[in-house]
Amino acid sequence: MLEYSYLVLRLPREMSRDAARQILTEHAEYGDWELDRLRLYPDGSRRVWLRRKVIRAVRTL
Repeated sequence: MLEYSYLVLRLPREMSRDAARQILTEHAEYGDWELDRLRLYPDGSRRVWLRRKVIRAVRTL
């Protein structure tokens, strides 16, 4: 079964779409994060859930 670690970002309403895209692109390229969920609120702010796989090493004898 896969395990994921999550990162939740809150992007303020003043942030442009291009700036938000740049932040998410950097997280994806350099941190191996992928978009799990994005919620746009009525006030214009965004909450973004990013996830990445947790790789656990299995001990062998």
